[in-house]
Amino acid sequence: MRGLDAGLREAIRSHTVLQGDYEFLCGVSQPNDPAIAMLREFYRVRVVDSDTPAANGKVGVLIDLAAAAQHPILVVNDADIRVQPDYLARVTSPLADPRVGLVTCLYRVTGATFAARFEGLGVATDFAPSALVARLLGVNEFGMGSTLAFRRADLDRIGGFAAIADYLADDYQLGHRLHSLGLKCVLSDVVVETHLGGDWREVWQHQVRWARTIRVSRFGGYLGLPLTNATLWAVMAAAFGRIDLAALLLGLRLVMALASGWGVLRSRDAVRLLWLVPLRDLFGFAVWVAGLGGHSVVWRGQSLRLDREGKIRHE
Repeated sequence: MRGLDAGLREAIRSHTVLQGDYEFLCGVSQPNDPAIAMLREFYRVRVVDSDTPAANGKVGVLIDLAAAAQHPILVVNDADIRVQPDYLARVTSPLADPRVGLVTCLYRVTGATFAARFEGLGVATDFAPSALVARLLGVNEFGMGSTLAFRRADLDRIGGFAAIADYLADDYQLGHRLHSLGLKCVLSDVVVETHLGGDWREVWQHQVRWARTIRVSRFGGYLGLPLTNATLWAVMAAAFGRIDLAALLLGLRLVMALASGWGVLRSRDAVRLLWLVPLRDLFGFAVWVAGLGGHSVVWRGQSLRLDREGKIRHE
């Protein structure tokens, strides 16, 4: 937890009315954080003060949260995630299978600004289908900050959160290390919701951070990302005079965007802003180019430098 972001209160409230037996812990690293007073409005919330230093400050808080938690199954998600009352039962049920080590979720975005909605369009029509295709192709070693459900015993086997405290992509590293134990990382049928704000500069910084994080985590996969950018190939086809092929590619792209954005995620903006999908694809290619180079990212207003392994080196 850090600050009072828009939509935070509703996100917290959604976690206080879950079905089942659970405890709800929220970690804060600053004693004067304005979120604390709001958290104390909910009797379900247990505020955990964190003072464990870590290159990735979020993981430092997770170390303290895990130490304070009392149950054998842990569910971690970002502070802005909203869930439904049956969320907990549904995301933990796959862990009944001993072969499963991690459960994660897709998410849809509601945006407070047009820039945020544009970013959310990319999540619904580009990121989500890419994640689904990756699963179909057997790439199942990653988790997403929207939900990470796992056993405490398995976390201990990989060295706890301390083992990933130097990495920016803590969600990917957790999934990768649990997968290395021979456990499966599965995608839940639950779709959660997140609330984004920010202007175009913040959206660009966020997207470039995401791109560079993927690059240092899975370089080969990152290089192959443009292969799935149908709009890019449609532009190239048009440039060579194949208007028919360009139209076919764009038509297929829009069908896929609707199938993912509305059919899977139920994102209203995937329908309302469908006409912007080609422009969002070209924006995504520009982000990909920017992500090819550089090792600096901006995270919560803080400038961080990544090494070739994705570890954080403070500038």
